[in-house]
Amino acid sequence: MAAALSPEDLPARLARGLAPLYTVTGDEPLRALEAADAIRTAAKKAGFSDRKLYSTHQHFDWAAPRADLAGMSLFGDRPLIDLRIPNGKPGRDGALVLEKLAEAAHPDALLLITFPGDWSTLKTAWCRKLMETGVFVESRSIEPKHLPEWIALRLKRQGQSADDATLRLIAGKVEGNLLAAHQELQKLELLYPAGPLSWEQVQDAVLDVARYDLFKLSEAWLAGDCVRLRRMVEGLKGEGEPPPLVLWAMADDIRTLAKLKRGERVFNKGPRLPAYEKRARSIEPRSIGDALKHAAAIDRLIKGLRPREISGDVWEEFYRLGARLAA
Repeated sequence: MAAALSPEDLPARLARGLAPLYTVTGDEPLRALEAADAIRTAAKKAGFSDRKLYSTHQHFDWAAPRADLAGMSLFGDRPLIDLRIPNGKPGRDGALVLEKLAEAAHPDALLLITFPGDWSTLKTAWCRKLMETGVFVESRSIEPKHLPEWIALRLKRQGQSADDATLRLIAGKVEGNLLAAHQELQKLELLYPAGPLSWEQVQDAVLDVARYDLFKLSEAWLAGDCVRLRRMVEGLKGEGEPPPLVLWAMADDIRTLAKLKRGERVFNKGPRLPAYEKRARSIEPRSIGDALKHAAAIDRLIKGLRPREISGDVWEEFYRLGARLAA
């Protein structure tokens, strides 16, 4: 099975010539969109001018793209079949057709298949078939520690640069939202000429556009990053996230650590599971028990009681609970 390409590696692969089949998937929409656009642009330059666009839905006719591939005219335009699966779930009939399409790939046609997907999608038979027979591009979220590097590459592309502190400033403003980062970098390109950007220029221009994802709280404490943890808690508070939902997510994380510490299997953490396993190996059982007691006290606080063992500020207690898990 061929290894998946990152979106950043795709241009070099396209420069070596086009393949009959491309699949673009992942959970990061900007990187996936740009990868698919690069493939469409390369296909157009190579003479694939007859573009046929399909977007699947509940009653989609899966025979249509297969018929297009099978019915290519000997003297007609070279077709680009652009097949999009918005929910990432083709269903039984669609899965069978996707496998057939992969087997029927033809050098005078280009098939581009795009869909959102996570680690479980990659295990399906139809997805493995696409990986085996074509170029497979996987677009994943950028880890927080790599986000400044990603921003630096984007600035370089538009003829600008920034020092490490300024790159971290931009990364902190967008908090992993690459679409927002893309828009802010475009703004910097319009506002300032090519060359180095100062911290002050970026501070004045870049908005605080972070959208604080509840489930990224675990990323912060798993990484032992209490500064980011504090920022995430304050962001969730500012966006009006319901405290019971925050507590549910944190309590679920603690129960996951408890299960792993007991040697039980866990299935619901996806690609983040290795980070939980690493933390479970280092944390003491007593610390897990203390964290559960802390979560129970927060639950009483949310319900209007005033446990003596914690403060009266539920958001401060969310931070303290996360810091306890990170310690």
